[in-house]
Amino acid sequence: MPRVKSLSSNSQGGPHFKILRANGFEVEMALPDVDLSQEDKVISALRGCQASVAGSEPYSRRAIESLPDLRVIARSGVGFDAVDVAACDDAEVVVTTTPGVNHHAVAAHTIGLLMGVALGFPELDRKVRQGWWQRQLRPRVMGATLGIVGLARIGPAVATRAVGLGMNVIAFEPYPDLEFVEQWKVELLQFDELLARADYVSLHLPMSAESRHIVNADSLAKMKEGSVLINTARGPLVNEAALCEALKTGALRAAALDVFEVEPLSLTSPLLKLDNVLTSGHVAGLDTQSYEDGFKMVAETIVDLHNGGWPTECIQNLKGVTDWKWNR
Repeated sequence: MPRVKSLSSNSQGGPHFKILRANGFEVEMALPDVDLSQEDKVISALRGCQASVAGSEPYSRRAIESLPDLRVIARSGVGFDAVDVAACDDAEVVVTTTPGVNHHAVAAHTIGLLMGVALGFPELDRKVRQGWWQRQLRPRVMGATLGIVGLARIGPAVATRAVGLGMNVIAFEPYPDLEFVEQWKVELLQFDELLARADYVSLHLPMSAESRHIVNADSLAKMKEGSVLINTARGPLVNEAALCEALKTGALRAAALDVFEVEPLSLTSPLLKLDNVLTSGHVAGLDTQSYEDGFKMVAETIVDLHNGGWPTECIQNLKGVTDWKWNR
């Protein structure tokens, strides 16, 4: 009986347990008090398992090489930057994600952060509770320009919502869907041009060596004065030290961040000392429907691979491989 360990901290009670067990898998949940940010703990948790329902824990080369039984690392969501993909290629471990299940949730969260900053929340709520009662003028959202950096899945979902709010939408995307761009009147620009024109800049890029710290001191200096940065994608896209400096000087009006360079965000982070930063804890893709659909797809992908299938749309590595088998 193949063994699967669910390491994702938010997977307790997910539909994947029922689906996998119905297909002959033994499924266990990692102990809640185990610190899975530690490489040795990941190795210990997955020893003897053929598949992992992965969270954000690290899958280093050493971890992969220490787990000879592991065949699949299945992630609910689209990010897999904690996985050493080259090591998985060498060991023929399949890395999978669940594309298309949470883009509406992330888009809604992005717009929620945008509106929160634009309207002054949660600061307004705090001040009323403190007895501070003073009106303050703020820029109107309708007619403002939203710059979307990355127009693959989540970016378009944000764009359609922004258009519904009466915003002008510009985007940077090297490989755009031109039909979508034309239909929704999205203006394509180079990255620097977008920074100079956007009132709000929202990041929707995958994490890679090329995109790491794409928002840095230089790019922040090119942003329109008084603009707002929103990041619901990946924390390391932003150099947080440079962002803090831009927020302190007033070059940026505010930032709204769901993801951070190091997670969980330390309570000593300078970001938390700034009143013009709105935060949430890497929850943008978590609504009930995305939760159900994501873990259902995780289970179905693992079952498909075990039965000899190859769900290409979910597989993120082993490009060109045609003879992969569950049993070595």
